[in-house]
Amino acid sequence: MKHQLIEINSQVEEVKIPKQHTLTLHNRIHKILHEIREQNDIISFESKTKKYFKMAQNPYAFYRGSNHLYWEDFFNDWRFRFFGGRPETLTWVQGDAHIYNFGAFSNHQGEVIYGLNDFDDSIVADFQYDLWRMAISIVLDARVNGIFDFKQQKAALDSFINAYLEKISFFSNREFWTEWHYTKKTTDGKLKKFLKKVEKKKSRLKMLDKWTIGEGNNRKFNLELEKLDGISEVLNIKIKESFIEYSKNLSSTTLANFTILDIAERQGAGTGSLGTKRYYVLIKGDEATNHLPIILDVKKQQMPPACAKMNTEEIEEYKNTFKHEGERHMLAFKAIAEHPDQYLGWLELEDEIYSVRERSPFKEAFPTEKLKLEEDFYMISQQWGKILATEHQRAAYKLHKDYDPFVFSKYLVSKIHTDKEKFMFTVREIAFNYADCVEEDWRSFVNALNLEMVKHQEENN
Repeated sequence: MKHQLIEINSQVEEVKIPKQHTLTLHNRIHKILHEIREQNDIISFESKTKKYFKMAQNPYAFYRGSNHLYWEDFFNDWRFRFFGGRPETLTWVQGDAHIYNFGAFSNHQGEVIYGLNDFDDSIVADFQYDLWRMAISIVLDARVNGIFDFKQQKAALDSFINAYLEKISFFSNREFWTEWHYTKKTTDGKLKKFLKKVEKKKSRLKMLDKWTIGEGNNRKFNLELEKLDGISEVLNIKIKESFIEYSKNLSSTTLANFTILDIAERQGAGTGSLGTKRYYVLIKGDEATNHLPIILDVKKQQMPPACAKMNTEEIEEYKNTFKHEGERHMLAFKAIAEHPDQYLGWLELEDEIYSVRERSPFKEAFPTEKLKLEEDFYMISQQWGKILATEHQRAAYKLHKDYDPFVFSKYLVSKIHTDKEKFMFTVREIAFNYADCVEEDWRSFVNALNLEMVKHQEENN
């Protein structure tokens, strides 16, 4: 399927998803439109309109912007029971695993690495939630780019699944955890070239020149940028006050260099999170950054979509486990990520909880539209499988460390070893069938938007 766009009128002030009047228990169109309306009800009409138009670009963009539909459809899926649905198969999952939630970034040791980089929807759950969602995204992305056919997509999925299982099998034979990093030295093909390019072309200074004006510690955010807005003096004071409590949890080394230089509101970031309150905070740099300022990403955190499907007992346990969503985000980040940055934490602002993390100067997503050769497609799919397996085992190691830190990988190997073909068939079947479903849902969504726009134009003529 080629990249598709819908005609939109930039002057439309707000686009609402119209209601479907024919309601039955099996009205899929009503269901998805209702869920999308409910999910986005709390964001501003401007952000909602931008988000809807972004989701309308193609099925994969729609998939990225509607993770809540995925959890609605799969939370109680009976197929989990084949190879999971047990305490042993629990780990911290990313919760919104798809190709563009993998990316390049730098860890606190200064290495440019590639891995999962978004933990807003992370939760302790069965590993298959991530595996299935990632597999679906591989199919959708390939269809949107329009280069690889069904046979090639199937081969890429097999590369992804096999690599995941091989890496899990490797970990099952360990007696202790050994860090595994995916850098230009440990990756191959297009991914290696990508990481070399990111390391060469990006830097802290270039990031600062993109987002700020001025020099040294006299830098301020460039409010001429469409993606940044200024904030009121009252809000400025509130954010600075909230950082006092936040900074108490930082290490003494980090705290010694903690000085806020400027604050701005970040606009239009992401797809699923578009409209979520978000701020950039510019702070004084340190020796590790050659005294160049650091940008902190401060983002409102909410319950992950999985929580909407939990029963009363599960919600109660969830609330007893985490103080708030900032703590959940921080624990997930520390469990899954490779050496999270030293500024990782949370703060409370106007009775809402926000995560805090450093914005990496090397933040970049792998450009899948540049994959032209089959072997490159298969190799990157293989590396996605290895990375996902590594991060699942890293998280499971911490989750199960008081019992058996390798129980996750050991159980998967023993369970899947007896029927690997069934496991692979299940993942492939889900990936292709749900990709078809997403495409149909996307068409319904686009039709609803077009109908609403026609209605809006008629009313204003």
